[in-house]
Amino acid sequence: MNRYSVIVLSVLVCGFIELGLCREGNFIQMRPGGVYDYGGNQNSAEIEGLGRFAVQEHNKKENALLQFARVLKAKEQVVAGKLYYLTLEVIDAGKKKIYEAKIWVKPWINFKQLQEFKHAEHGPFSALSDLNVKRGCHGQEWLAVSTNDIEVKNAANHAVKSMQRKSNSLFPYELLEILQAKAKVIEDYAKFELHLKLRRGSEEEKHWVEIIKNSEGKFYLK
Repeated sequence: MNRYSVIVLSVLVCGFIELGLCREGNFIQMRPGGVYDYGGNQNSAEIEGLGRFAVQEHNKKENALLQFARVLKAKEQVVAGKLYYLTLEVIDAGKKKIYEAKIWVKPWINFKQLQEFKHAEHGPFSALSDLNVKRGCHGQEWLAVSTNDIEVKNAANHAVKSMQRKSNSLFPYELLEILQAKAKVIEDYAKFELHLKLRRGSEEEKHWVEIIKNSEGKFYLK
């Protein structure tokens, strides 16, 4: 192999590494440059660790006292390594707030850097952007949303607990399935309209419920 071939081969290898396409001999199945939903479990230890890292780095830089709560959403982008875009729920002076973080990771050299950490534009309802729900005025139409969205699931679980508290039955309600979900955001609160399939004892029931989530992140069964 001549000197020119060696140089070309070196450039190609370095290029693959810098694009994040080669790691431990395996090719990552993702095109460089595009931002994609995280391919794994967003509640995994890896993603939770990145969320905690982002909050800790922000606290050190800004002398803040934010507390990590959970990861609401995760996206990734192949660059020279990977960029992770996380939507985080944090606790600030006892109140839940939503922040967006961008972390740059190069695992082959154990490199990790917080590039951006900012308060979400729409405050506690930023997670609803994944539901294609936008802020509007009174009278806004209901929009169909995914029954798998974390906010929908939280609203459904709250509804079941509230129904149980109001019930005189000896048998507890059990959530079997969210059959349909609608949502809308009005000023500083969100509304969910859910069709739930429940079990109580040996009987299965279906209920339509309406749940409100206020600006502090608390749910109320209407």
